[in-house]
Amino acid sequence: MNELGDMDVVDVAFHVADRAAELALSYFRARVTTTSKADGSPVTEADRAVERLVREELAELRPDDALLGEEYGQVGGSQRVWIVDPIAGTTFFGRRDPNWRVHLALAVDGVVELAVVTSPALGLRWWASRGGGAVETAWPPGSGHVRRLAVSTSSSLADAALEALSTIPIGSSPACFRAARTPLPLVELVRGEVDGVLAEGFAAWDHAPWILLVQEAGGRFTDAVGGAAYERGGGLYWVFSDDGVGRPGASVRR
Repeated sequence: MNELGDMDVVDVAFHVADRAAELALSYFRARVTTTSKADGSPVTEADRAVERLVREELAELRPDDALLGEEYGQVGGSQRVWIVDPIAGTTFFGRRDPNWRVHLALAVDGVVELAVVTSPALGLRWWASRGGGAVETAWPPGSGHVRRLAVSTSSSLADAALEALSTIPIGSSPACFRAARTPLPLVELVRGEVDGVLAEGFAAWDHAPWILLVQEAGGRFTDAVGGAAYERGGGLYWVFSDDGVGRPGASVRR
């Protein structure tokens, strides 16, 4: 975390993530209407309200930093960029399914250094700092639940459990992939419960925190050209626990 400079940035991230999660959960309990954006993707008033809150908090606490959000784009030109997805999983949110999250990440010079993913309705949080590992805790904090995250130790493709997200037709994936068993396969991966996940169509705010969470749990998060820059969106992403398991990624690149 040396790249972050002042250490209190972690406290800022938790404070902002907590405020955002609390507001999002209040909307979830109140039931909101889902509408469509111009591009056809779903949105609710909660998405917009939570992002506005994050922007207000960071403008006060980190006024010199830039911010990139799903609903209102980017403001600021700093090389320290906060990336926010106010409601990751808006479709779940609108259906009263608890498998939605609030994403917050901080990138410095294009590299994600801090990640906080909160699942208010499930009562869980996953967070990581570069060089500090990845951890699962309860949310709100205080229950004592702490789990150090680590990908599986499998290095054999023959024995690997590989999943494809629902955005990818299984018919277009290699035969060794199965449909994801849960709405949160990346959580399964950083817990060591599956060995690889094939995903498609991520935007920066979708995958930025997961890049660091996977890396700090000991895995790899790569795009079709073998990189993991959060700025690149769309295409296929291959997330895996070990280079031996990672071999099928080449066969599904488009």
